[in-house]
Amino acid sequence: MIHVVLADDHPVVREGIRGMLAAEEDIEVAGEAASGGEAVAVAVAVGADVVLMDLRMPGGDGAEATERLRREAPSVRVLILTTYDTDADILRAVEAGATGYLLKDAPRTELAAAVRAAARGETALSPSVATRLVSGMRARAEAPALSEREVQVLRLAADGLTNAEIGARLFIGATTVKTHLVRVYAKLEVSDRTAAVTRAMREGLLD
Repeated sequence: MIHVVLADDHPVVREGIRGMLAAEEDIEVAGEAASGGEAVAVAVAVGADVVLMDLRMPGGDGAEATERLRREAPSVRVLILTTYDTDADILRAVEAGATGYLLKDAPRTELAAAVRAAARGETALSPSVATRLVSGMRARAEAPALSEREVQVLRLAADGLTNAEIGARLFIGATTVKTHLVRVYAKLEVSDRTAAVTRAMREGLLD
């Protein structure tokens, strides 16, 4: 029997998920939580195998709760179940240690299969999420490489510093700063600071 904890701040959503899983003979809803912190406590208390975790909740969101569970109860698998499918949300969840990522419009059969896969320690992703994740990884792999110094210069430029101010901060001349920026523009195929910063952030080259 797979023991599942439902973590969502909307009671109606939890009731709906519980109803979807009720027909599965090998899956039992062992507890519910309305916040990230409560999800961790309940999962540990009931000895959960899988937590179906909403991404955005009060009292610590799903990603933060996932990180805590990975530290405090590493045997518990976390399956994100949310309405959010942006690249940033997906990456946060994966980096936090989530085993899978599903959208709330997933059919019952897909949800049940994902719970079983998560319980086995296997990755479970909605098709659209898998596509986004692969595309994001491909984009990062194809992103132009900036040197450490070029990243430092661009980061300070993103903070609004002038060439002279950047040079003073990095103990180099303003002309050298300009040279670094010109090289950055060429690598990123842009023509100005704003475009360079925007693309660098999109490609994951800047925090």
